[in-house]
Order: sequence, then structure tokens, then C-alpha cells
Amino acid sequence: MMQLLNTRRFGPFFWTQFFGAFNDNVFKNALVILIAFKAASEADAGLWVNLASGLFILPFFLFSPIAGQLADKLEKSAFIRTVKLCEIAIMILGAIGFFTGNIVFLVAILFFMGTQSTFFGPVKYSILPQQLEDHELMSGTSLVEMGTFISILSGTILGGVLIRLGTAYVSLAVVVFAILGWLTSRRIPTTPALAPDLKVTLNPHLEIKNLYKISKQNDSIYYSILGISWFWFLGATVLAQIPTFVKHTLNANEYVVTLLLAIFTLSIALGSYVSDKLADSKIELGIVPIGAVGMSLFIFDLGMVPYDFFTLKDASIADFIWFNTSFDHYRVLMDLGLVGFFGSFFIVPLYAILQQRSEKETCSRVIAANNIINALFMVASAMLALILFSLGFKTYDIFIIIAFMNLAVCGYIFTLLPEFLLRLVIWMLAKTIYTLKYEGRRNVPSRGPAVLIANHISFIDWFILSAACQRPIRFVMDHRIFKTPILGLFFKFGKCIPIAPAKEDPEMKEKAFSLIKEALEENEIVCIFPEGGISHDGELKHFRPGIERILEESHVPVIPVGLNGLYDSFFSRKHGKAMSSVPRPKRRKITVKIGELLGPKDFDADGLRLKVAALVDAEN
Repeated sequence: MMQLLNTRRFGPFFWTQFFGAFNDNVFKNALVILIAFKAASEADAGLWVNLASGLFILPFFLFSPIAGQLADKLEKSAFIRTVKLCEIAIMILGAIGFFTGNIVFLVAILFFMGTQSTFFGPVKYSILPQQLEDHELMSGTSLVEMGTFISILSGTILGGVLIRLGTAYVSLAVVVFAILGWLTSRRIPTTPALAPDLKVTLNPHLEIKNLYKISKQNDSIYYSILGISWFWFLGATVLAQIPTFVKHTLNANEYVVTLLLAIFTLSIALGSYVSDKLADSKIELGIVPIGAVGMSLFIFDLGMVPYDFFTLKDASIADFIWFNTSFDHYRVLMDLGLVGFFGSFFIVPLYAILQQRSEKETCSRVIAANNIINALFMVASAMLALILFSLGFKTYDIFIIIAFMNLAVCGYIFTLLPEFLLRLVIWMLAKTIYTLKYEGRRNVPSRGPAVLIANHISFIDWFILSAACQRPIRFVMDHRIFKTPILGLFFKFGKCIPIAPAKEDPEMKEKAFSLIKEALEENEIVCIFPEGGISHDGELKHFRPGIERILEESHVPVIPVGLNGLYDSFFSRKHGKAMSSVPRPKRRKITVKIGELLGPKDFDADGLRLKVAALVDAEN
């Protein structure tokens, strides 16, 4: 993971986005503190702070459509350098504003900062699929998330320190860090435009409709966008309440606000690192439900802490940590940290899947659509908090409400896209019962249709193949297995395709071939076991002609796979009827060998059998 920072195809971009996020937060926090000290009253301060937040978000609604188009149309490294030059100009104006202490001018500058962030946003993630291999995408996304949150925290802290030293220090810092961002951007390697012939539409209304259509190019992209936007709704709701929560519930001072923000931010960075390790640096949607449940659990607990024990007034960090009359302050710190930690499990895979499964020619516009919806959800979070406060709810009541809202919303998304829950089950089993080794995983295309063919050794072959492939697989299976109690629901969620022999049910057989063709037309991966049944002796049997019919009707690539280490398992037929013997409790080692992609007309059934046989070990 960390070795990516030493590569030119990732390192310069990482530091470019790091300095950008860092500088934004130096500027914003210095401005917020300046407003607080210069405003005539608390009401005036609140008005200016909220106006500043609104002006920063507004460009995401106005300019995201054109930003996404330009990021797809233009060469990305040059585009980033242009954006960074604009940042230098904006920060020079900001430095003048800080030097003169002109609040109105500085708040206006925030609009231009938001505009610069709007144009950088689509490139921030769409450049990664072009510069990184598919197997590096999860690690790269984790590093970007980790770096972003660390830069937000450090920039916020430095902004507070510098403004106390004097506005001249802030003026100098924001310009210096903008120049550093531009210098690192000069080392980003050339990243060709993927849609150079795209005609840029200046009509924002028309392009927003187009972005919505692009974001719905497949369900996993659309629901990932909704999941990401919900995360920002949740995060914005929690973070926005921290200053009020600290002052009126914890009875502590502003330094405790910084402490809580630091814990939350660093826990997200740590969670990004751990999520990459748990997923073995691959895009693993199975950890997303874990993140959702973890966030709800600890936000709920944050609302259930007995806050009557916080009796100190204007407590400092030392007072808060050492001189409280109970241990509930540690519970607050733990809850907030674990919300951030599990939040990374939720957000990192969703960003990675957004990049991997988007069509490369439209990836920047997908990110632009995501940014617009993110902004809408963050505005909605502010409105919800205002409504709840006006109804008399306390901050801890809001935490409890959004914890239940999170379970409801995430449960709804997981129901609409069962892949999240299916991957969770597969990931947990692969981490506990089996030791899985993969060879040739890069041979599976990250997008586009393909037929996956494999030897059939056991009743869990589908599970092993699902664990090996980062994309969802449509399995073609015997209709009797498809109707198995309990497991049948699992197969229906996974959109498996039941099939029967022609002599038994000709209509079902024809419907199965029709569904296979339809799935391939929708750019999905379909898996069949051409032997037509589970092997009794571990040997590869003759391939049935159904594979030839599929390739004749759908001219798509073929992925041969060899499953090894399953023949003597509880789920195989080595000892007679499968699942009839007593299972032996041991951690089984299974190897999945994925062959090179084959053209649809390169081989007949016998030729494909030889390709699979070459991937199957002699002892299996």
C-alpha cells in the first residue's frame, strides 16, 4: 500500500491533493476564528459562518456539470496544473484579504475556493483508474482518503495557530502551500483524455440530467453514489454538532473541540489503512455493511452516554481527560473514534467501486454527479439539524435519531443491491474457514461482459469463485440446487440463473439461455460449469455443447479457471454422497488459478476443456 507513494504515477498526485485539502482548511479555519473575534455578536458570527459555508458549497451545484465534462475531455495532468495555478491566484487574493482584515472580501474568496475545488474534484478520483492497476485501486483510494482527512485535521489546527499569531502569517502560509501544490502537480505523469471529442454542454440543467443518466449506467455505481452521499450526510451532521456538543453538553472549551475533531479525523485515516489490509488490497464490498453497522452502533452509544456527569465548567483538555467524576468522557472519545474508524470501512470501498466500474470515458462525469449529490445531502443534513433543534431536541438526541436513520437507509440500499450482503458472507467465510490463494486475478476484466468457465468439484465452487472475483458473477446452476431451502434465497439475491435439461424442462432451458444472453448484453460476467455436474472422481469430464451455443449467440471473451484443493472436502463427492460424512474441522487451503482471457471464437468445447485442464492440479 504505502509503496504507491514512491511511484511517480501516484505520489505526485497524492501530495497535490494533500496540499490542496490542507490549504483549504488552513484558510477556512483561520477565517472562522477571525469572524468569531471580529463579529459584534454571536448572531452576527453565526450569520457570517453559515454564509461562508453556503458560498463554499454553492459552486458544486453551479459548476460540477462543466467540471466533469472538462475532466473527461482534457488531458488530466495539464488540467490539474491549470486548476492549481488558479489556486495560487485565489490564495494571493485571500492573503490580501487576511492582511487587510476584510471579512466581506474573505468570505467572497470562499466562493472562488469552492469553484477551484469543484473543478479539481472530478479529476481527484477519475485519474486513479488510469494511473493505477485494478489491483492497486483499493490501496490508492485508501491512501487518498487517509491523506485527505489527515490534511483536513492538520490544516484546521495550523489555521487556528497562525491566526492567533497574526493575519500576516496566514497570508504567507496560504500562498506558500498553494505554490507547493502546483510544484507537486508538475510531476504528475501525462494522463490522456478519454473523451477528447466530447462536446461540452454549458447548459447546467441539461447536463445535470445527463449526469444523472450516466450515474445510472449500472446499479452498483448508482447505489454507491447514494451510499457515499449518505456518508457525507451522516458525517456532516455529526461534525457540525461537535462545537455545540462540546460547549453545552460536555461543558468544555474550544480546545476540546479540536481534540474531538483530531480523534475523529485520525480514526478515519487509521480505518482507511485497516480496511485496505482487511480487503487484501482488493475492492471488497463485504466490509461496507460492517462499516454501516459499526457507525450506527457507536453513534447510538454516543447519544446514550449519561451526560449529567459532565459537571465541570469550561473544562480544558486536561480537565476533560483527568478530572471528570466518571469514565464516560473516555466513552465519548471511544465512540467518536470508532464512528470514524468504521466510516472508512463504509466509504473507501464505495469510492473504489465508483472508479472501477464506471466507463473510463465517463468516469469524471460520474464523480461530478457524485459531488452534486454529496452537496445536496450535506445541505439536507444542515436543514435536518436546524429542524430538530427548533423542535427542542438536544445534540445527543440527534445522534440517536441519525443512528437509526443510518440503519434504515443502509438497509434499504443493501436490499436494492444485495451484492453488499452477499460479499459480506463470502468475505467472512473466506477469512475464517478457508485459506484462499489466487493466481491470475488480473486476467478478469474490470468491466465488460465475459463467460467464466471452471471445473466443477464441489457444492461450494460458486462461493470460491465469488471470493476470487471482485465483480459480481451470474452463476448458471441446476434448478434443483437453485430451489434449495434457505440457500435458494441466497441464490435469488445473487441473480443466479436456474437451468434444466431439455428432456426435463425445455422451457426452463431456453429461458436460461435467454437470461445468459441478456446478462452478457448488460456487460455482466456469467459463470457456467460446462461439465454439467459435480465430478465423482476429481477428473475433468467432457464439456457439454452449451458453451458453444453461448459463445455463438454472444461474442464475448472467455475466462478459464481451475479450482484446486476442493476434491476431498466435505462438499465434494470423493467419499460418496456430498455433505454426508462428518466434517473435519481444519482450515482448508484452496487455490484458484485464473487463465488468460480467450477470444470467443478461438476454441470449441474440447479446446476450452484443455485450457481449464491446464489450470487444474494433478492431485486437485
